Amino acid sequence: MDTEAVLAWVDTLVFAKTGERLNTLQRTILQQVLHGKKYLKIAESYGCTEGHVKDVSSQLWRLLSEKLGEKITKVNCRVVLEQRVRTAVLQAVSLAEPEDANFVGRTMVIAHLNTLIQQGSKVIVIQGEGGLGKTTLAQQYLQNQGFDLVLELLMAKETQNIIPATRVVEEWLKQDFQQEPGLEFGVSLERLKRQLSTCRVGVLIDNLEPALDQQGQLIEPHRSYVDLLRVLTDPKVQSITLITSRDRLCEPELNIAHYRLPGLDWAAWQQFFGNRLVSIDLPTLQMMHHAYGGNAKAMGILCGSIQQEFDGDMTAYWQENHADPLAATDLKNLVVSQINRLQVLDPTAHRLLCRLGCYRYQDVPTIPTQGLLCLLWEVPDSQRRQIVASLRNRSLVEFHQGNYWLHPVIRTEAIARLRASDEWETVNHRIAEFWTESIQTINTTKDALQALEAYYHYVAINEFDLAGKVILKSRNNQWQQFLPLGSTLYRLGLIQPVFTAITHVIHNSQSDHNLSELYNILGDIYWISGKIHLAVKCQEKVIAITTQSLETLETLVHTREHKLHIYYLKMLKVDSLLSMGLYQIDLWELTTAAQLFQEVISIAENTEHHRWAEKATVCLALINCFLGLREKSYSLANDSYDSLLNKQPPEQTGRLAYFIQILGQTYVQLGDFEKANEICCQALLFAEASHYFQVKAKTLVSLAEMYRQQEAFELALANHTEAIELMDKIGAKCDLAEAYFQLGITYQKLKKLKESEINFNQAIRLFTEMEAPKQVEKVKRQLTKALDILSQQ
Repeated sequence: MDTEAVLAWVDTLVFAKTGERLNTLQRTILQQVLHGKKYLKIAESYGCTEGHVKDVSSQLWRLLSEKLGEKITKVNCRVVLEQRVRTAVLQAVSLAEPEDANFVGRTMVIAHLNTLIQQGSKVIVIQGEGGLGKTTLAQQYLQNQGFDLVLELLMAKETQNIIPATRVVEEWLKQDFQQEPGLEFGVSLERLKRQLSTCRVGVLIDNLEPALDQQGQLIEPHRSYVDLLRVLTDPKVQSITLITSRDRLCEPELNIAHYRLPGLDWAAWQQFFGNRLVSIDLPTLQMMHHAYGGNAKAMGILCGSIQQEFDGDMTAYWQENHADPLAATDLKNLVVSQINRLQVLDPTAHRLLCRLGCYRYQDVPTIPTQGLLCLLWEVPDSQRRQIVASLRNRSLVEFHQGNYWLHPVIRTEAIARLRASDEWETVNHRIAEFWTESIQTINTTKDALQALEAYYHYVAINEFDLAGKVILKSRNNQWQQFLPLGSTLYRLGLIQPVFTAITHVIHNSQSDHNLSELYNILGDIYWISGKIHLAVKCQEKVIAITTQSLETLETLVHTREHKLHIYYLKMLKVDSLLSMGLYQIDLWELTTAAQLFQEVISIAENTEHHRWAEKATVCLALINCFLGLREKSYSLANDSYDSLLNKQPPEQTGRLAYFIQILGQTYVQLGDFEKANEICCQALLFAEASHYFQVKAKTLVSLAEMYRQQEAFELALANHTEAIELMDKIGAKCDLAEAYFQLGITYQKLKKLKESEINFNQAIRLFTEMEAPKQVEKVKRQLTKALDILSQQ
């Protein structure tokens, strides 16, 4: 079965469960898993860590398992999902009305209407946007329910042409019941009520919205329709009335049920097009279905255009028209007429609709209620929710559990009107501010993506400096750190989005203040990805920018603002030097690393940036140990132990977890296993509590080394294995290379030389990709020892 068919079916399934469509990463995972791809390859193609892919996949499998009532995993998803999709398509085809090929995909809707009627509903308003097929559904339903008589009232499209209720009742009595109407309307209604009580009658009132006012009530000249509806809702009558309307009917005294008609599902579109075109391209059809929200009218128009203008070539049609969903005149008229009506009836709601077109509906597919209310800045607070309700009641905005979104075709017209107005920049500013202010703490990936939305809105109006500030805005995160959004994003595994955002801003920004910190974050992203030389270049740019800025500031009178800026620039400079030192450790350029850490200490010690000196001291202790300077290493390590663990308040200790695990590693190298175990356990507890996987993985490697030196090889191997799995999951390439190297040494100690060789070669491969020749040389020396021993056996 075609993968796109499965994707479309799952998308519908997820939407029914959550009210949200599959996002881009979920679609990518599902598509590539169905093609047998591994998580690592999926991560590489998408541009994120393997760990992030595994987390998202786990959530997706759990969601599908709950919905289908069957355990879904990466291993069995293809077989299970293809079987379910095939069954669903066959059911849709078999249940379709054979005598009307235009009426497809409404089996569940008809079942829902039957349920409402069984529950006692006499009048049901079938509501939805234009083109969904409300009239066709109502007609088909009434024709197939075995009524003795079906009465139809087609409401005029123009308000001034609406037929009065008195004339409608007169006509029904004379022509359909052969009864004389009364002189008074009340008498006529009583006679109609008696007729409806003696036989089963189906009533269709089609296209009611021209008779409704801004509040969804019947307009004053036609209030007599309320009296007619009161008769139709009477429990004693045997009639069933279906009303079709784009707007909600809001008459509080009437007992009326509303049913929001959904768009046709993908299987219905497949059936419809399959009956009319020689061949259909399933991926193209799926994209078309998504773009038009399953709109029945759009389905017919598109099929006709493909046949008449492109000789049935669906792919060619979509290549030509996909950028403009409203290219077909009939489709544009369908949407425009409804929005124009809103503009006349409720100009404020129309303005809100246009402003809603500005949201992206991509990484964050739905907007919370506050996201709508913030766009009504000129409206009193007490009136804002009423305007949102106005859009809901007119089927122009989709909603589910307090979240809203626009269908693509409606958004196309809405955003076109917004761009043509003088509000484009203002609305983008307001939305950017909303996303920024709505996220105060980042605890989840969803929080981070919502905070990043502000970036896209500033870019849309070429405000690149403000876009940069979005990336640099600091918030508390789940690791008890106060970090810029960009730093938190890459720690969550969202490497590609933040990389793209930073590079785009760097190429367009005019602010050195932004550039220096952006380069600082970009350096860490390159480091995590194993591109250490590019990381070094980024930090060198940071140092160059900050040095020049500091020289300029030194010539100025030091106001409070200048002093704060000087503090910031010096902090950024020492942070870059510290980062470069860490990069050099991973290149095994130990002398260079020591010089950098010593420079940090010289600049920051006993200043307002002293905590950077403390971090550098920890790192220098480890470097000295690697260089064989054990006494100096021990002295620095003991100083660091005191400053990091004894003098810091508990909340600060968590923020220093990365450097605490370095201290633990140092004591392992020094052979002080008691202190090493104490520090590593502290780092491990914090890492597990805060889901700081990199710290956990590096700490496990240190513990594995410690157990190896104590010849507790079973514990060593267990820690090695868990560390490698974690590092592989989060995509920490530098750490992973070192972890393979250490595992190779452990196998070497166990005299399992084949296993040792495999892991050494893994380390060599990764270090080679990182362009770290001294690391490669270090591993090869150890590998040579293993091969020499193997050759002697």
